[in-house]
Amino acid sequence: MSNLNETMEKITDFLQSETKTETIIGKQFQLGEFTCVPLIAIGMGFGGAVGETKQNTKGEGGAAGVGMTPMGFLATKGSEIQFVPVQNSKGLNAAFEKIPGLIEKFMDRNKTKETEKA
Repeated sequence: MSNLNETMEKITDFLQSETKTETIIGKQFQLGEFTCVPLIAIGMGFGGAVGETKQNTKGEGGAAGVGMTPMGFLATKGSEIQFVPVQNSKGLNAAFEKIPGLIEKFMDRNKTKETEKA
């Protein structure tokens, strides 16, 4: 069983070092006045097995898989930030894209209420 633990530890260490945005897409960069930070979605799967045959031959194994998809970029300019997707928006991605706008509207509404109270 110790070989399986060692194998899984090596796989985990490898995945931690290789599944970074910088490794897959690149580091943040400047585009004119904007700072762009790439974002990716990562899915991981792990498996392991230990077996024994009728002849008492033992075996162990481990495996891992990683799937990565570029999502888009966070573009910042001063105190402004916006998500720029790399694909057409559908489903949950569309909802996440609307969040910055909703937050901005909420903040503007609170500022208006505070101004009216003063």
